[in-house]
Amino acid sequence: MNKQTRIPLYEALIHYKNTNPISFHVPGHKSGTVLNQPPQNLFQELLRIDATEISGLDDLHSPEGVIKEAEELLAALYQVKESFFLVNGSTVGNLAMILSVCEKDDVVFVQRNCHKSVLNALKLAKVKPVFLEPDYNTEWKTATGVSKEVVERAISLYPDAKAIVLTYPNYYGMVYDLKGIIDLAHLHTIPVLVDEAHGPHFIIGEPFPASAIQLGADMVVQSAHKTLPAMTMGSYLHINSDRVNCEKVKEYLQMLQSSSPSYVIMASLDLARNYLATYQRNDLAYLQNEISNFKKVLSTIQSIKVLEYPDSDGDTLKVTIQSRSMLSGFELQNKLEEKGIYTELADPHNVLLILPLLKENQNYPLAEASRKIKELLEEIPYRPIEDETIISSGKLSELAIPYEKLSNIENEVIPIAEAAGQVCAETIVPYPPGIPLLLMGELITEEKLRQLTQLMSAGARFQGGSFLDSNQINIVKTSY
Repeated sequence: MNKQTRIPLYEALIHYKNTNPISFHVPGHKSGTVLNQPPQNLFQELLRIDATEISGLDDLHSPEGVIKEAEELLAALYQVKESFFLVNGSTVGNLAMILSVCEKDDVVFVQRNCHKSVLNALKLAKVKPVFLEPDYNTEWKTATGVSKEVVERAISLYPDAKAIVLTYPNYYGMVYDLKGIIDLAHLHTIPVLVDEAHGPHFIIGEPFPASAIQLGADMVVQSAHKTLPAMTMGSYLHINSDRVNCEKVKEYLQMLQSSSPSYVIMASLDLARNYLATYQRNDLAYLQNEISNFKKVLSTIQSIKVLEYPDSDGDTLKVTIQSRSMLSGFELQNKLEEKGIYTELADPHNVLLILPLLKENQNYPLAEASRKIKELLEEIPYRPIEDETIISSGKLSELAIPYEKLSNIENEVIPIAEAAGQVCAETIVPYPPGIPLLLMGELITEEKLRQLTQLMSAGARFQGGSFLDSNQINIVKTSY
């Protein structure tokens, strides 16, 4: 029997529910019986499997039964040393990954277009980050990945670096020569930590890119809830080499994750693993045909362009459309939402759609959506996109003020137009996708200000940037 057809944790929860247990333990909803009003019926049914660490349901922080079996099945599927369920999202995976490998004052290479959770981990670890500027794709008008040449230069300047943290793929599904970077880093005994939040399905194989795991990364974090059918906050962490201390990783996961983990989220991770493990070639053929038909309709709309990956290498579940009209990407996203079509994110030029990982004969309203998009946009006049200043790439940079001194700084609010050359006193994050534009302690360049004002005028939303509404920014006042 193929063990991957088992769903041990989910099966144990269903058995628990079917016994109609009388609860004298947490949680307080008592298997949903305390919520018994008709409007809450849907929620009440879900709560029947929202259990706790009772006999037969195991313990995430010391697994010996069904959770252990579920995590072992996960590790077997991805062919790694050890795998862990995460109930606090890929955020907790990034924190545990970095804290378990790095110590105070260690030099750590970091891909600059990383998620804010990576930066929070670096700050908690009190390391010395060296930021690697990614390449920039002029057609997509977005940062992509780090080049091998940049990593080579970084290693020559900082030969004592203790780790490199990379993001693969980027939010738009674009990939880069990760294998070359991993091989280079390993030549210098540098462990490679990869935030592969958007790539848990890559192990299916072509036409998807190779997974960071298959390319030899030492530790990989994946958001199962982004492209697999897991609940929000459900993620995986994989250890893929002896360069990583498994016990240290477990210790940090116990510190950082809730001591009362959600069994509903964990069960969904078990189900998502089973869904991926039973994905067949006929499912892939069906999916490719559905995506092809969807993109075919979109490609007939004059006011948008369906972007194609360089060398056709990228995540086919991601479809990025670029405005070819007077509408910005944010305005285009708003128009789609008016028709009930909700997309993953927008930037000044593009809108990103994430498609489902369908199996054969699963119905999803892709044809209806493409028809609605065409009806909405076909009357909008075409307008060629204007060339803009190319954003520099390939730079190495450090914080102007190290983490340990940032707690003692004094702030000053000044007009954004006067901020070039100053040190930023807050982290400013366009959200989504959650990639910081400016970091606390980072030198503010003319280029960063240009990007900030462009995002503001296009209608981007931000986390941080308390004074952006009044065209002001928080900078470091005192000398450093």
